[in-house]
Amino acid sequence: MSACGCADNGQAMTNLILSVLMLAGAALLAGGIYMLRKGINRKQGWLMLVAAAVMFANVGIWTIPTPQSNQSLAPQSGD
Repeated sequence: MSACGCADNGQAMTNLILSVLMLAGAALLAGGIYMLRKGINRKQGWLMLVAAAVMFANVGIWTIPTPQSNQSLAPQSGD
């Protein structure tokens, strides 16, 4: 077990990547809404909202358990 309490560095990296994706998605969501409401650049605002939805969908795909194994695609930590 490493210093972070994770089973291996792969799990720590997966957690970091998923966390960064969620933060980036939240920033894109907020920025897209801001741009749409202010009318600054509506096309770019819509693209930001679509990019945020794609990021949230990717995190969902990696964390929702698969039907066959009842485990998510992301590696699990050894508790």
